[in-house]
Amino acid sequence: MNFLCQGDCNSDLLPSPFLIVFASCFANLALCRIFVFIFAGMNAKKISDSKNQMNELVLPNDTNTFGNLMGGRLMYWMDIAAAYCAAKHCSAPVVTASVDNISFKNPIKLGHYVHIEASVTRAFNTSMEIHLRVRGEDTLHQFTYESNEAYFTFVALDPNDKPRTVPEVVPETEEEKKLFDGALRRRQLRLILAGKMKPKDATELKALFVNSE
Repeated sequence: MNFLCQGDCNSDLLPSPFLIVFASCFANLALCRIFVFIFAGMNAKKISDSKNQMNELVLPNDTNTFGNLMGGRLMYWMDIAAAYCAAKHCSAPVVTASVDNISFKNPIKLGHYVHIEASVTRAFNTSMEIHLRVRGEDTLHQFTYESNEAYFTFVALDPNDKPRTVPEVVPETEEEKKLFDGALRRRQLRLILAGKMKPKDATELKALFVNSE
């Protein structure tokens, strides 16, 4: 129907101003939702976009009396690698919020190389979980070995040093999807241990134990 009446037309068929405004608002609302949906999809980032590897050589000053890399020095390097990964994902300054589940498997010897692989597993509004996998390399005998694994949590900051939202994470590979799914359970466990969540409210953790029965 042509709402711009020209010539002889029945005014009773014309929509009221209220209906015109309502239709306009409804159309604009639908358009806004489309834009929000598109923007959210564009704002999401793939894990591979921020995945990185940091390499270090174990020198005498990095070792203990047994000739092994000190755990504190390794954690220092891991924090740097994880911070770079988190900052690259959200394009903002980040701070370490928590460190958990550090598992030491094999010591890294003096003269060996350290390879620290960091990747974001999932984003939670203003925070990001970073998974780190550490390998040692003996270049003399030409072999690598697993050494360490951990999860770090970082929070993004705005110019006023307040938490800011971060992009969503898009897992692609099967391993990335597995880490993505488990990230919510690990987060709930952290919140419980920190006294910020009651165990009865940890729905993902409860489902894990119920399904295993």
